[in-house]
Order: sequence, then structure tokens, then C-alpha cells
Amino acid sequence: MTDWMEYVLALTCFVASHFVPRLGGLRERLIAAIGRHAYFSVYGLFSLALLVWVIVAAGRAPYVMLWPQLPWTRWVPNLAMPIAVILATCGAGISQPFTLGGHRKAAFDADTPGFAAISRHPLFLALALWAGAHLIPNGDLAHVVLFGSFLAMPLAAIPIFDAKARRDLAPGTRQAFFAATSILSVAPLADHRWLRANGRSTAMKAGIALVLWVGLLHLHTAVIGVSPFPV
Repeated sequence: MTDWMEYVLALTCFVASHFVPRLGGLRERLIAAIGRHAYFSVYGLFSLALLVWVIVAAGRAPYVMLWPQLPWTRWVPNLAMPIAVILATCGAGISQPFTLGGHRKAAFDADTPGFAAISRHPLFLALALWAGAHLIPNGDLAHVVLFGSFLAMPLAAIPIFDAKARRDLAPGTRQAFFAATSILSVAPLADHRWLRANGRSTAMKAGIALVLWVGLLHLHTAVIGVSPFPV
């Protein structure tokens, strides 16, 4: 059991970091003390550091194989991750308050939905795609628990956030909201009106995302300790 201690501790700390700030109004007091922007900047960096620790600790945990890693399975995350990074980059800060990373005080306009027309939950989908793609080549117990958990969380969160939108929006606004957005659709990319309003900014963000993906790909070995390239 002691061989699993670091992994269990890292996973516990990561999960606790998402629940403890909500207890007793702690998050609200911290936001009032240091400001919303500072709080979420620090919290985001802290969560990222914990995530890296969990991933590294999973690699150090005892190897208990549930299924073998076949050479072709490494292609799955390599093909999926550019899409995941594009979703995350284009979806961060969308004017849709009922999702992870959306502007909470944004007033959604169904006539100009922006990237929400492609996905109203892009960060959740990016997280699910990252986890699901990495689950396939990592069939040992520690990584199955890790990536399986991260796959389940966003898939469970999407209907919860959609239910909140249905509760909070007025009937007419609610219908327009769901008509103008989707879980995932490429149809807006063929819509000339949407492209005129959003094509340039989306293309720029997608380009930044691809540069970021190349950087992450080449840092993978140094940070995680495993080469992501197919062998």
C-alpha cells in the first residue's frame, strides 16, 4: 500500500482543491480579499500544478496491467490532442455563462453566439477528449483510474450545466439559447454569416492552439517522463 501513497495523496489533493474552496464560503472570502482575477489566476496555476503531480505520480505508481499498450494506440492521443487544444483555446472565456470557463456575467445573445455555436461546452469536451484519448494507450490500473475519472467528470458535468441553463433562463430565451448552440457541431464552419462574424478570430485562436500543441508535444517527455510519439 505504501507504494501507492504518493498517487493516492496527489489524487486526493487534486479532488480536494475543487471542493474545499466551496466550503463555508471560503472562495467568496478569498475573492473579496484579493480580487476575482487574482484568485482565479492563482487557483488555475495551483490546479495545473496539482494535475501535473497527479499525472507524474500515476507514472510512479505500481504497474498493474489491465490491457497492453499496443503501438497503434499512441496514435489516438496524437490525433485527438490538436482538436482538444483548439477546443480549449477557442472556448476559453466564451460569452456563455453556463459552462466551464465561460463569462459568468455575460449576457448570451442567440443572434451572435460566437464559438458556442460550435460547442457550448468546449472546455468540458477538451477535457473529455484529452482523458479519453490518453485512456486507450494507458491500460495500467493507476492511469485507468486517472483518465477514467477525468473522462467521467466532464461528461457528467455537461448535462448538469445544461439543466442549470434550463432553470435560470426564461422560456423564450431558453429556446433561443439551445437552438443557437450545440454540444458539438461543425455546421457553423459552413455558415457564411457565422464565418464573417467569427472566422478571423477563430482561425487566429486555432493557429495559437496548434503552436501550443506542438510545444506541449515536445515538452511531454521532459515533464511527464514518457515520449508521446508512436514507436
